[in-house]
Amino acid sequence: MSDEEGEVNYAKRQKIVHYGQVDSKASAAPEEGNVQVSTEYMPLEAKTSVLDTANNEVLAEFERRKRIRMMNVSTDDAQIKKDLRQLGHPICLFGEGPAERRNRLKELLAELGEDAVKKKKIEDEEKAEKEREQDEKTWYHEGPPALRVARLAIAHYSLRRASDRVDRLKSDGQLTESVKMARVQEVQKKLKQLDVQASQIADTRPISWCSFSPDSKQLVTASLSGLCKVWSVPDCKLIQTFRGHLSQVGCVEFHPQADTMDETEPSLASCGQDGSVKLWSMDAEEPLADIEGHSDRVSRLAYHPSGRFLGTCVYDNSWRLWDLEQLTEVLHQEGHSKPVHCLAFQSDGSLAASGGMDSFGRVWDLRTGQCIMFLEGHLKGIVGIDWSPDGYHIVTGSADNSVKVWDLRKRNIEYTVPGHTNVVSQVRYEKSSGVGNYVLTSSYDCTAKLWASKTWQPLGTLKGHDSRLMGCDISPNGNWVATCSYDRTFKLWSSE
Repeated sequence: MSDEEGEVNYAKRQKIVHYGQVDSKASAAPEEGNVQVSTEYMPLEAKTSVLDTANNEVLAEFERRKRIRMMNVSTDDAQIKKDLRQLGHPICLFGEGPAERRNRLKELLAELGEDAVKKKKIEDEEKAEKEREQDEKTWYHEGPPALRVARLAIAHYSLRRASDRVDRLKSDGQLTESVKMARVQEVQKKLKQLDVQASQIADTRPISWCSFSPDSKQLVTASLSGLCKVWSVPDCKLIQTFRGHLSQVGCVEFHPQADTMDETEPSLASCGQDGSVKLWSMDAEEPLADIEGHSDRVSRLAYHPSGRFLGTCVYDNSWRLWDLEQLTEVLHQEGHSKPVHCLAFQSDGSLAASGGMDSFGRVWDLRTGQCIMFLEGHLKGIVGIDWSPDGYHIVTGSADNSVKVWDLRKRNIEYTVPGHTNVVSQVRYEKSSGVGNYVLTSSYDCTAKLWASKTWQPLGTLKGHDSRLMGCDISPNGNWVATCSYDRTFKLWSSE
């Protein structure tokens, strides 16, 4: 190739490639000789941006490492683990030592911010506070129409009774101190003379419950054999035997108006360990009706003072209220964390108190469904509970061997009676005086004891049973005390 031809080819190439830019007309230029002409190019602006990005990344990395070096982090490994847990990261990785763990925390704080742990702690506290407020809010299930009917009936009944009770307490409060003291001394003198008047073997198996009729002329007993029996007072003659339970009977109670009812009407109710609840009339051995719907053991039951409603304690952590006129369950009340063992209604009929094996008691307003007081103080399950006739005192007996007296006005414990050495199986207020002059307690220590309701001093100890006492009761007229025992007998006590 001559020099002239070489210069021409060079000139052509200069036209195609000029300062890194390709002529669009020569974008598909063929090979010329042994020289291949490239059609690819990179703009100068793109080169600049790539370099700037790389430089920024390097500077950011240097800045991050600088922040890590300047980070003030505790050298206490326990605190480091706590901070990592607060941030939601694992407190230890495989093969990681304290130094590596501290460096990992530094890197996290450099990324999230030095105050990330404090912010996360504040967020967790606010979240927990919101959850706590949500839990403390009162919430309700929508009840059936029968519940509204029942609440209205309870409200109308209880308001009249509450007015009568307040008037009675006001009149008693106007008495002189000498008259009050004379009454108290008379009652205490009578109690100190209590002695066994009758003892009766009631069944071939232990007696689990005893309760007086409203007129104090009869006593009903329940047995672990499944039988319920009615006895005359005071001669202890068998009047009626009720057969129908297929398991142990835990409780049997007279209807509040049983003494005025016809023999064909349901005047008693009983419950069994198999969840059965039966209604009985005095003219038949077979049950008059069954209340079905319990899926677990029914430990106790109680009639509402009006006689229209029946409360049952169930070992599914709830208690239930049955309307015997509407023949339906109107309330399935939850609130205890363990089985509900005992239940009692206030004399007005407006309140109910329940005791559970979770060692807590609750007071319920039957007119609204609210829990108005929480009884906290026992160390073990509450197995006995009763109301004072004054309407604002509650007594509870527990498996922790103690008896506690609660004042609804003060919303607190008024007194603790450590009077027994074993489980307190039952507690009863005296109701004949209208003010509750004394309390009767029975225990697995084979004794029953009497306590003055104001000073809580012991008034007497009833000894005579050979085994643990399962229950006790005071007759509505105040003349008799009954105790029943695991030794298969019941005893009647009186000062006459």
